[in-house]
Amino acid sequence: MVLSEPYWDHHIPLPKLGPLQSRLVTAFVALVCFINSYDGDFVFDDSEAIINNKDLNPDTPLSNIWKNDFWGSNLSSNSSHKSYRPLTVLTFRINYLLAGGLHPIGFHVLNVALHCVISVLMIDVFAILIGGLVHDGRGAKLSLSPKASFLAALFFASHPVHTESVAGIVGRADLLCALFFQLSFLVYCKAFQGGDKKFSVLWIFGSILLCAVAMLCKEQGITVLGVNAAYDILMVCNLNIYELAHQLLSRRKSADIGGLVRSGLLMRLALLFLGGSFLLYARWRIMGTGPPSFTEVDNPASFAENVILRIVNYNYYYSLNAWLLLCPWWLCFDWSMGCVPLIKSATDWRIVWPLLLWCCLMGLVYQALCSQDSNKRRTLTFGLVLLVIPFLPASNLFFRVGFVIAERVLYLSSAGYCLILAYAVGFCSCHWKKHKVHYNVGKNLADRGNQSAAVKYYREAVRLHPKYVHAMNNLGNILKERNELKEAEVLLSAAVNIQPDFAAAWMNLGIVQNSLKKFDKAEQSYWNAIRFRKKYPDCYYNLGRLYADLNRSIDALNAWRNATMLKPDHSLAWNNMVILLDNTGNLAQAELIGKEALKILPKDHTIMFSLANVLGKQEKYKESEGFFLNALKINPNVASCHGNLAVLYHRWGKLDLAKRHYELSLRLDPSAPGTKENYNMLKRKLELRQRTVG
Repeated sequence: MVLSEPYWDHHIPLPKLGPLQSRLVTAFVALVCFINSYDGDFVFDDSEAIINNKDLNPDTPLSNIWKNDFWGSNLSSNSSHKSYRPLTVLTFRINYLLAGGLHPIGFHVLNVALHCVISVLMIDVFAILIGGLVHDGRGAKLSLSPKASFLAALFFASHPVHTESVAGIVGRADLLCALFFQLSFLVYCKAFQGGDKKFSVLWIFGSILLCAVAMLCKEQGITVLGVNAAYDILMVCNLNIYELAHQLLSRRKSADIGGLVRSGLLMRLALLFLGGSFLLYARWRIMGTGPPSFTEVDNPASFAENVILRIVNYNYYYSLNAWLLLCPWWLCFDWSMGCVPLIKSATDWRIVWPLLLWCCLMGLVYQALCSQDSNKRRTLTFGLVLLVIPFLPASNLFFRVGFVIAERVLYLSSAGYCLILAYAVGFCSCHWKKHKVHYNVGKNLADRGNQSAAVKYYREAVRLHPKYVHAMNNLGNILKERNELKEAEVLLSAAVNIQPDFAAAWMNLGIVQNSLKKFDKAEQSYWNAIRFRKKYPDCYYNLGRLYADLNRSIDALNAWRNATMLKPDHSLAWNNMVILLDNTGNLAQAELIGKEALKILPKDHTIMFSLANVLGKQEKYKESEGFFLNALKINPNVASCHGNLAVLYHRWGKLDLAKRHYELSLRLDPSAPGTKENYNMLKRKLELRQRTVG
């Protein structure tokens, strides 16, 4: 999965907090918004689900919660609503036991606490959906969108539409379902920690198990499997749905399907489908007598005789739900009993709202599928996925539901709305100021390799906003690569003066100063970068290169060792350690380091090459040959590898093999240093041997 930091993230008008601080702030906001419900009484549906529910009483056998519905009625009864939520009822029973009776404060406090936990976990969910699942060398998660995910979580924590779910005790079902929904998604993401081409079936089964737990809290939990599938398709496999559809319509199918099979996507989707089918079958069997029966009072639109009227009114309900997310002004605990009159004719002005809703949705879908900006496509697509998929069980599409509008069913769907809203804030913040447009164009051009054009836009961004440190840093990087070091140093120095904790700019400044032979300043810049970003393996690597240039071998080795401790797969740091130890005559230690590196990076041909050279110098010819040959299996077109293997065979006395690899090396690189001279020496030796034999 190839991901980049969303360009709009750092434009969001929020302070950049660390992971712990952002979580504490989110939990605090969630607490402040809903803590005033802690001393509420049992109200509305609480009377049936809690006060009159005998399953909460400790004298009732615990096994009853597995036989009865959410309201305490036997599931086989015709009057049962078939709401099978035993784990939610179990938490009510625990509240009852802990409080020694029906005291509402404990019930309310737990609801508020659950909302705080869910809001905090939303930071991780949003971070993955916006920026992907990224880890450092030690396996710790990194967020490419810290501000965007924080803002979306704040929106979720404080959204008024959650009032019914949090302040109403029966809303516990939605809260617990959302919690295990999140955990199922996060566990599914864990399946890909080993890289894009590797996945753990065990974690996938764990995700399906947590989906089952979510369903035992509320039926809506099954929808997490749809979100998991969307994440796999769009993020892990990085499929562009629009392009894929175009290819399929063009009948270019074979390569695409083959790629999907090789990536394991079809297998994972099959596991999700089979798991979901099993859970749905089990749920249907538990329902016993079939679906619940509702009256016209509960859901009048579903009883309309005309199919067209049913469709129009269902869509009107959707538009009202959307309005509650957008402007939660009309909150109500019960929308039945004629609160929403049916639309019965085309002249009813309310028909405008469904049309407006679908225009907005189509606009979002178009942007999500067809935008040239991959970050925009990804964020909007996942926003729509989170908005729509959890809402499907309440949509009347698959079965009749027992309500007109229920704000509690928007608890999970609101996460999608919050994600889209956070993107809108970032997008507007980014584009309100002209200089940021130039920055974005410059970044896109640089990503495509058009550095000359990118320089022009970055310069304009800096001209319009002289304190725009990200533009300075990116421009300085391009100038550094073009060897325009003086100007690069000026820009990067200005960036760190404006923002002293800009670690990346400090490191880039150090690289430029090192190239300018300003070694003391370069060393100080590197240490400044490390001071502001404690875990910075690339900076330790560059610091090691500086020390190597200054012949401070021990310091260089220590710096590279730090880089590999922070990022165990830092190939360049490992390789440089082996080469430095080789050059300083510490062959035994170089061998140990090389073999340690290959345990972590078993297919790194550059480390194999360096280790083979070390072993050859120790006259361990057989072992050295093995590493050379393995390196050539991975990358057979490296002239230096053929050349050094030829030298090994030359020393070893295997002259015919030496001749073959000298020739291969010269064919790949006729100007390879020393190879032609060694080859001529070998030819003279072979000619002498022939004359001697003759």
